[in-house]
Amino acid sequence: MTLRIIAFGAHPDDCELAAGGVAAKWAAAGHKVKFVATTNGDVGHFATAGGPLALRRMSEVKRCAELLGITTQVLDIHDGELMPTLENRRTIARLIRDWQADVVLCHRNNDYHPDHRYTGILVEDAAVLVCAPFFVPDTLPCTKNPVFLYYGDDFQKPCPFEPHIVVGTDEVIDKKRGCIELMPSQFADKDSWLGRYLPGVPDDDEGRKNYIREWLIDRGAAAANKYRAQLVARYGEAQGNAIKYAEAFEVCQYGAQPTAAELNELFPR
Repeated sequence: MTLRIIAFGAHPDDCELAAGGVAAKWAAAGHKVKFVATTNGDVGHFATAGGPLALRRMSEVKRCAELLGITTQVLDIHDGELMPTLENRRTIARLIRDWQADVVLCHRNNDYHPDHRYTGILVEDAAVLVCAPFFVPDTLPCTKNPVFLYYGDDFQKPCPFEPHIVVGTDEVIDKKRGCIELMPSQFADKDSWLGRYLPGVPDDDEGRKNYIREWLIDRGAAAANKYRAQLVARYGEAQGNAIKYAEAFEVCQYGAQPTAAELNELFPR
């Protein structure tokens, strides 16, 4: 069976960082994956903003989508201004329905950035309604409720992330590195957020690009080490202990509630 997966991220880079590995594995297996940025990222830089930055970031994620073998879309909502409105709820519900998603990914609603939090809330709110035929009746309702899951994070309050499924991404880590290299507005420019705020960033362009890329990749290694027990349980002791990079996801309490075996079948190995 061909699965259909839609992932929502607050900005044009969030899906790629949180789920670029698993998306590449799904796509390689013949499944259909779509990334949606709920804002256009037009203030995510210290030297440029507005339309030029939004267009640049859209171009970046389109190139990432080609590399990963997936589809991408960027909503034209200003960065930092996403709100959990009725109209935005309708938009998210339509996107899930139009994709006829089996799996939906998003941020948790206690993430650090308001756009992340409200993306999570909008997806949670849509989870209740995507099967209701008279909500946004201009689109066909989902024939079955998708499985909704959150990206992994390290936030502890009001509750920590629970890793219900962990996917090793060693085989596709070069594609994730490639995505990072294809988004210089975020991960190479001197006036990018990480270029400004990450400690120890080199001054030269090549050194800065390599430093930021490897810092981001190391987060995947941290996830593999943090969730080593889950990797061993899923892949067996030898393979589970050998995995260097991973992405983790938590099942949302809304939407379909898969068994552990069903969840294991939905996600690539």
